[in-house]
Amino acid sequence: MKLQRKNRRALAFGALAVSGALALTACGSDDTSDGGGSSAASTANASSIKCDDAKGQLLADGSSAQKNAIDAWVKQFTQACGVQINYKGGGSGAGVTAFNNGQVAFAGSDSALKPEEVTASKKVCSGGQGIDLPMVGGPIALGINLSGVDKLTLDAPTIAKIFNAKISNWNDPAIAKLNPGVKLPDLKIQAFHRSDDSGTTDNFTKYLIATAKSDWPYEHGKTWVAKGGQSAAQSSGVAQQVKQTNGAIGYFELSYAKDGITPVSIDTGASAAVEPTVDNATKAIADAKVIGTGSDLALELNYGTKAEGAYPMVLVTYEIVCDKGNKSDTLAATKAFLRYTASEDGQKVLADNDYAPIPEDIIAKVRTTIEGLS
Repeated sequence: MKLQRKNRRALAFGALAVSGALALTACGSDDTSDGGGSSAASTANASSIKCDDAKGQLLADGSSAQKNAIDAWVKQFTQACGVQINYKGGGSGAGVTAFNNGQVAFAGSDSALKPEEVTASKKVCSGGQGIDLPMVGGPIALGINLSGVDKLTLDAPTIAKIFNAKISNWNDPAIAKLNPGVKLPDLKIQAFHRSDDSGTTDNFTKYLIATAKSDWPYEHGKTWVAKGGQSAAQSSGVAQQVKQTNGAIGYFELSYAKDGITPVSIDTGASAAVEPTVDNATKAIADAKVIGTGSDLALELNYGTKAEGAYPMVLVTYEIVCDKGNKSDTLAATKAFLRYTASEDGQKVLADNDYAPIPEDIIAKVRTTIEGLS
C-alpha cells in the first residue's frame, strides 16, 4: 500500500514538471511569477482538491491579467490530480478567439462575452453556448517608474489626459496640484498601453469613460484606440517596459506592480486618495451586479464609486466555458479545475498573489453553475 502511494505521488510530481515545462514554453517572458501560493495554507490546499475523474491535459488561453493566479492554481491542482494544464495567457481577445474556434477547454477574459461572441460559441458548444464565470478580481494598478518619486496620486481626468497625450510632462500643473510637496521632475511622460486585444484595456477605458468622459472621447474596447503612447504585449510586457524606462507609466494588474514599479493612488473624491490594494478592490467589486441571464454570470462594475477606501479601477476575469456541449474528453478535468478555483481554498490563493477574491454571494452562484456544466 505504501509503495502504491509513493508511485501515485511520483506520477503527480512528474506531471507537475511536465506542466511547468509546457507553460514556460507557451508563455515565455509573460510568466513573471514563481507559481505563487507560497504560504503554508496554500500549499496545504492540494490535499483538499476533489479530482473526481479528471485526467489528461487541458489547453487554455486568454487573460494575461490572471496569469499569476492561474499559475498558482495549476501548481496545487496538478500536484493533487496529475492533470497537465497549459494556460498560454495570450490576452483576452486571443482566448475568446481560441475558445470559439474549439481550440481550448476554457478561456479567460477580463470582459464578458459580447452577443456576437456568444452566437459564435454555439458552433463549438453542442446544444449550448459560452458563459461567463467570474473567478478572479483585482485592481488595475497604474504603475510608474519616476526617479526620486516614491508616491504619487492622480485623478481620473489627469489619467485620461496622460494616456490621450494631452499631458506630456511629469511637472505639469495638473499633476503638481494633486501632489503638494512632491518634487516632480521636468521629464517627458512615457505612457505604455497594451498592443494586443486586452480585457484589461477594456476595463481601464470603461473606468475613464465613467469618470472622465469629457477628457476621454473614445469608446471602450479591448483594442487601444487613443493617440500617442507606446505599446507592449500582455500585462507582463507593459510592466517590463515601465521597469526599464525612467518617466514611464502603464496599467496592469497589481501582481505586476513590483520590482521597481511604484503603484499610483487615485483621488476618487473620497476623503483620502485610495491605494490599489486587494482589500480596496474587493470593496469596489462587492458593489457589482449580476447582469447575465441563465447560467451566464456577467457582472456590471461600478467604476465611478466614491465610497471610502474603494479602489474604482478594477476588473473581474471570467473563465469562459460551454454551459452544455463541452468536449467529453476534457469535461471532467475542466469541472474539477474550476471547482477548485471557485472553492474557498482556491479563492484564498488569490489574496496570496495580489488578486481579490470574488464576493461570497457571487462565487456561490459560480460554484452551483460549475456543477451543472455538461
